[in-house]
Amino acid sequence: MTQENQGLGEQALNKAAEIGLASQLDEVENLDVNLKTDPLKLVTGEVESVTIEGEGMVMQGDLRVEELAMEMSGVAINPLSAAFGKIELTKPTQGSASVVLTESDINRAFNSEYVRDRLQKTQISIDGQPMTVIPQQVEFHLPEPGKIALKATVLLQETSKLEKVAFTAVPQVSADGQTITLKDVQYGEEKEISPELTKALIDETSSILNLSNFELQGMSLKIDDLKIEANQLRIQAQAYVEQIPSG
Repeated sequence: MTQENQGLGEQALNKAAEIGLASQLDEVENLDVNLKTDPLKLVTGEVESVTIEGEGMVMQGDLRVEELAMEMSGVAINPLSAAFGKIELTKPTQGSASVVLTESDINRAFNSEYVRDRLQKTQISIDGQPMTVIPQQVEFHLPEPGKIALKATVLLQETSKLEKVAFTAVPQVSADGQTITLKDVQYGEEKEISPELTKALIDETSSILNLSNFELQGMSLKIDDLKIEANQLRIQAQAYVEQIPSG
């Protein structure tokens, strides 16, 4: 296999993986898969590394990801499948991943029909009376390093009354690295009208930030670290990959 042919082979595999990954997304602004290998090693299925970089990726629940980057090394693929332009792993591999969400990405998710429907199904109690919540507007902010802030306006269906909820909290990675929980909840000027409503908003924030939202078919992630920067939330994670989708 000549170097020129190998270059074409890599391009075909990269393109197939890009098509396969894009098919799992509602939208994507930019997606790049880069497979690096030695021509002689490819015939035995040895791949030096595979990197995946995506921008503006819209996943399930209308969750948009500003950036997603994954890197895997020591990857073993089926050489026969590779000859037909398909990346087929012969054994699972591990790597690293980085996910960046912006304030606007998380606001988009909160105000999507998917999340609004879930919140609307939440039954809360105010002064001993059961109420149905209809979200009007949810504003998510990253006011300072290490903190998130949430302001929500909801309509109480039974009374047609608008209520506001506001709080700040510190996001924390769960012990198993699968979810992000909120600690040290502090309320704003608005008093807490219902513990159930506050809990529903806290749970929904954790759900939106749950790493399972960013997992593609054949891949799972485990959070190592979470950082809040200027208008961005950056998650570092371990990636466990059983398969890389190919078109």
